[in-house]
Amino acid sequence: MPVVIRSAVLNDMPAILALEQQAPGAAHWTRDQYNQLVSSGIVLVAEEAGQLCGFVCAQAGAGEWEIENVAVAAAFLRRGIANELMRALIPCAKNEVASAILLEVRESNLAARGLYEKQGFREVGRRPAYYKNPAEDAILYTLRLQP
Repeated sequence: MPVVIRSAVLNDMPAILALEQQAPGAAHWTRDQYNQLVSSGIVLVAEEAGQLCGFVCAQAGAGEWEIENVAVAAAFLRRGIANELMRALIPCAKNEVASAILLEVRESNLAARGLYEKQGFREVGRRPAYYKNPAEDAILYTLRLQP
C-alpha cells in the first residue's frame, strides 16, 4: 500500500505521542508542546492503510525552519518513510520563502545523518556533549533553499 503524507491535525495527537514514545532516538515532548506545533508549526504525518506510521515536525522563525523531530514506527523502518516525509517538508519550507532548514542530530545516528545528507543537508558544526543519556555531540546540518 502506498504511504500518504499529509498535514497533522489535533486528532492525530494520540498516535503521534504513541509513536514518539516508541522511538528511542526521538525528542520526547509533552502533549501541549505537540499541540502547539500542530496548531502553529508544521507537522506532517505519514499514513499507510489509515495507520499513522511516521511524522516530522518543524518550526518556522526568522526566515528559517528548524526540524524538531522525525520519527517512524519500528514496523515501518527502512521503507523510505522518513525520506518521503523530508521530501514533503522541503517544498513546504520553500513555499513559505524560508532561506534554510536547520537541524541537529546525534553524532552516532548514522541512519538519520545519511537521510539528511541524501536530501542535500550539509554538516555545518557541532555542539559538544549536547545530548544526555548517553552524553554525545550534536551534529548541526543546514539545507540552504534557493528562492
